Amino acid sequence: MKTLICGSLAYDTIMVFGDRFQNHILPEKIHILSVAFLVPEMRREYGGTAGNIAYNLKLLGGDPLIMATVGHDFSDYRQRLDQLDIPQAHIREVEGTYTAQAFITTDLDDNQITAFHPGAMNHAHLNQVSDAPAIQFGIVSPDGREGMLQHARQFQQAGIPFLFDPGQGLPMFTGAELLEFLDLATYLAVNDYEAQLLAEKTGLDFDALAARVDAAVVTKGGEGSIIHTGDDLIHIPAVRPEAVEDPTGCGDAYRAGLIYGISKGWPWAQTGRLASLMGAIKIAHRGAQNHRPSRDEIATRFEQAFGIPLD
Repeated sequence: MKTLICGSLAYDTIMVFGDRFQNHILPEKIHILSVAFLVPEMRREYGGTAGNIAYNLKLLGGDPLIMATVGHDFSDYRQRLDQLDIPQAHIREVEGTYTAQAFITTDLDDNQITAFHPGAMNHAHLNQVSDAPAIQFGIVSPDGREGMLQHARQFQQAGIPFLFDPGQGLPMFTGAELLEFLDLATYLAVNDYEAQLLAEKTGLDFDALAARVDAAVVTKGGEGSIIHTGDDLIHIPAVRPEAVEDPTGCGDAYRAGLIYGISKGWPWAQTGRLASLMGAIKIAHRGAQNHRPSRDEIATRFEQAFGIPLD
């Protein structure tokens, strides 16, 4: 199933602070906060929600097509996508801009302080879903505000089912706009914090919000996830990772598992378990796109974790 992934492409500059933030922030001085963290370890990674989801979907054998806007500094990322055989026909370079960039500092407790420059992402509305032919499924993930709104409407107008993944873009929208997204979307995916924020902004409890889509997925980190579909609540167990190295991109890996299961018409219990496994595989590696399991290795891990074959 050809999937159009609308979202960001970004560079992630990740810095590791060898202590805990709480040891260096004085609560009584929070109103005049001025701190510096020595970060002897730093690396630059490829990221962005669209890039991460496409990467994981490709690992599974899916057919991802990215729709995103990038800046004049995209050449390294472009070469990487070529190597991964991920099409770039709908990646638009916007003159005079930088590719979106996140600067992430992580402490010993995996707390993160992030500064994000959207750059070319703010021009996401220049892309149109209709520019991509033969699309069978879509996802609207964090991107430029107007782009997210327009792409959701365009998917619905074209009769293309899609997953709404507001992520860190959720605060950009009013309650009315978020309800519009849900009425346009086929599926919803949020973490537990985003689920609470979504309820607060719309004034509706999450059960009422979940009823507006065919299925709503709430991830809860190490506690697993819950899929709301109709009157059913499907509890998906977490998979124990081989190591806990870096949470960056775990949610995107999870969403790739959802998309793959949906594309195969799998039951939600199986789809959610694959998504859970993909998140666990990712968290054992630094960076959002440095895990490289083969399709056969993923299938083996799935059977080891759940006692059933993947297909």
